Amino acid sequence: MTDHSDNEAEAAGGCPVMHGGDGGLTRLYGPQAAIDPQGIYGRLRKEHGAVAPVLLEGDVRAWLVLGYRESRRVLDNPLQFSRDSRIWRDWAEGGVEETSPLIQMLGWRPDCVSQDGEPHRRLRRAVTDNLDTLAGRGIRRHVTHFANKQIDAFAGKGSADLVIEYAEYLPMLVLTRLFGLPAAEGRSLAVSCAQVLKGGPDALEHNDRIMEILGELAERKRVEPGPDFTTGLLAHTAGLDEDEIVSHLRLVLITAHTTTSNLLARVLELVLTDASRLAGLVSGQRSISEVVEEVMWNTPPLAVLPGRFATADLELGGTQVKEGDLLVLGLAAGNLDPEIRPDSGVSVHGNQSHLAFSGGPHECPGQNIGQAIIGTAVDVLLHRLPGLRLSVPADELTSTASTWEARLDALPVEFAAQ
Repeated sequence: MTDHSDNEAEAAGGCPVMHGGDGGLTRLYGPQAAIDPQGIYGRLRKEHGAVAPVLLEGDVRAWLVLGYRESRRVLDNPLQFSRDSRIWRDWAEGGVEETSPLIQMLGWRPDCVSQDGEPHRRLRRAVTDNLDTLAGRGIRRHVTHFANKQIDAFAGKGSADLVIEYAEYLPMLVLTRLFGLPAAEGRSLAVSCAQVLKGGPDALEHNDRIMEILGELAERKRVEPGPDFTTGLLAHTAGLDEDEIVSHLRLVLITAHTTTSNLLARVLELVLTDASRLAGLVSGQRSISEVVEEVMWNTPPLAVLPGRFATADLELGGTQVKEGDLLVLGLAAGNLDPEIRPDSGVSVHGNQSHLAFSGGPHECPGQNIGQAIIGTAVDVLLHRLPGLRLSVPADELTSTASTWEARLDALPVEFAAQ
């Protein structure tokens, strides 16, 4: 936290703690951040308002955008807030090591997320066209197949941990089918994707492994095309080169799996800690989309979105941001911004203006596929396991956070053994 003199300096229009030493800035990583990220967001909001100076892994400086309106401004204005990290001042000046785990999330790559304008539109078109094609090819059938296989492994026990034995791997198993990968790759790829998002010293090694597998996949699909996402990228009229192909396979694989697995666990948590929701879903009186919507508002799968870079000196939420500064967007904090949600207990049913899918030109293109995976996975689970209930009190459920997300540690349940 900054001391009183730092706050006075900020009020005067500058922020020496952002552009000099660390000044006692709050870290978004480490033991305390892993236990209580929402508490940290709340304290930062009280001290700094809508935009707060923070430290990321390696004590790399950034602005955390906590305000809903401020996040919308950043997302909707790529001319002021670019996704192109080549303008990141700390990186350009050598303040961030090439081996930093942050590079896996923030570094420039030849993919649509790293670019703006026409280059972004060309590359994004290749992704969205192929995702739209996949969404119309019976994705629910694939989810049903793998969901039943996962459940078969524990149905006879009468108990399970629905994080480790279901939500953690199911989306990746579906993605292996959609990508044209062997299902046997699914579990190890899920571990590697999770590690890249978590960060830490092993992130680079896991990323290299993902890139190796996807590079081999692209080579194979050039000579053995099929009705899959990889073949679709190779054949798209946008004319992606080899690096662009593999980078987009990586992008979709990591983001689709990690966010969908996290969201699935959170949806199951909400269903199983509320008897009326569970009964409504089983009876067909409530839709899973209502539950997903609530989770998107209150515990979005990506808590902090990396990252945007200021293209000029500007003001955001009363804070002076300098050209080349890194901004990370607090999606979880913005969704609970008291300026737009003074009472977080009020129903958000029918309100889809949350930040969980990002926004602007870079808004998540795979929303329909994620919704299909979650809806089908929950439906299969509830109908396969009669008497499904939590086996521990709800207040004993815990989560662990990294800089970018907070994941449920376990979801132990009991049911009638089959």
